[in-house]
Amino acid sequence: MRIEGLKSLRAFGFSLFLLVLSSSALANEEAGSEKLDPAKIIMEHIQDSHEFHFFTIKKADGSEFHATIPLPVILYSPQKGLSVFSSSAFHHGHEEHDGYMLSEGKIHAVETGITVYDLSITKNVVQMFLALIILVVLMINIANKYKKGQGVSSAPKGWQNAIEPVITFVRDEVAKPNLAGKYQKYLPYLLTVFFFILINNIFGLIPGSANVTGNIAFTVVLGVISFFVIIFSTNKHYWAHIFWYPGVPMVVRLLIMLPVELLGVFTKPFALIVRLFANMVAGHIIILSFITLIFIFGSMSTVAGWGFSPLSVLFAVFIYLIEILVAFIQAFIFTNLTAVFIGQAFEGGHDDHH
Repeated sequence: MRIEGLKSLRAFGFSLFLLVLSSSALANEEAGSEKLDPAKIIMEHIQDSHEFHFFTIKKADGSEFHATIPLPVILYSPQKGLSVFSSSAFHHGHEEHDGYMLSEGKIHAVETGITVYDLSITKNVVQMFLALIILVVLMINIANKYKKGQGVSSAPKGWQNAIEPVITFVRDEVAKPNLAGKYQKYLPYLLTVFFFILINNIFGLIPGSANVTGNIAFTVVLGVISFFVIIFSTNKHYWAHIFWYPGVPMVVRLLIMLPVELLGVFTKPFALIVRLFANMVAGHIIILSFITLIFIFGSMSTVAGWGFSPLSVLFAVFIYLIEILVAFIQAFIFTNLTAVFIGQAFEGGHDDHH
C-alpha cells in the first residue's frame, strides 16, 4: 500500500507540473505573436544544453523570466586560446560574449575562420556525473553494511533490502544462464552497466532534467565498451566459426559467409547503441507531443486549448508511467544482450561446457 501511495503521489506531482507548465506556456502563446513550432520545442527539450532550463514566463512589460541553472562554458580556439565563463553570459542566445555566440544549443565564433572546440560541462555531463556519484556512494554504503554483518547474519535493511533482489536477479537471470561458469568474472561489469543505465533512465524522467540515455553519444560509449569486452572475451573457436566453414565451397565462404559474419561482429554493439537510444528518446518525444497538442489547440481557440488540456495531460501521465517501466526494461535488455554476446564470444570450447 505504501508503494502504491508513492506511485500515486509521483503521478499527481508530475501531472500538476504538466498543468502548470502548459498553463503558463499557453498564456505566453496568447500574449506573444510568435508562431508555435512543436518540432523545435521538442528538440530543444531532448537535446543537450549549456543550462538546465525549467520554464519561461513572459511578463506584462514584454520581458521574459527564464528559470534556469547556468553551467560552465569551456571553449578552446587555436586563434583565441582558452575561454571559461558561465552560460548565463549568452542571455539565452540573445547576446554574444568574448567573441562567441550561442545558437540552437551550439556555440560558434562570431568572426569567420575561427575554429572552436567546445569542452563545456553541459547538462548531460552534469547529470551523468551525478548518476555516477549516486551509484558509487550507494554501492559503497551497501558494501560497508555487508562487511559489518548486516544482511549476512541479519536481515538487510533500507537500500540494502531494495538493491539485493536486483543484484540477485541480474546474477541468476542474466549472468548465469548466458555465461555459465564464467559469470563471476563478468558480473561486476554487468551490474555496473545495469545500475548506471537505470539511474540515468530514472533521472531522465524528472521534469527539467536531461535525457542522458536518449543521447546517441552516451549510448555509443556504452556500446563501444561492450564491444571491446566482447572482443577480448573471444577464443579461437569464435574466430574459427567466422573464417572457416567445413564443407562450404570456397567461393560462397569468401564472398558471402565471411562478409556477413564479420559484419555481425560490429552489428551486435550497434544494436545495443540504437536500441537504448531509440527507446529512451521515443518516450520523451511522445510525452512532449501530447503537451504541445495543448498549444496547437490553444492557438486555434482558447477554449479548445483549455478543453483539451486534461485529456492531453492524462495521456502524458499514462506514457510517463509506462516510461518508468521502460527505464527498468531497457537497462535489463542492454545488460542481458551484452551477456548474450559475451557468452557467444567464448562458446565452442569443450572446456567451457562444464
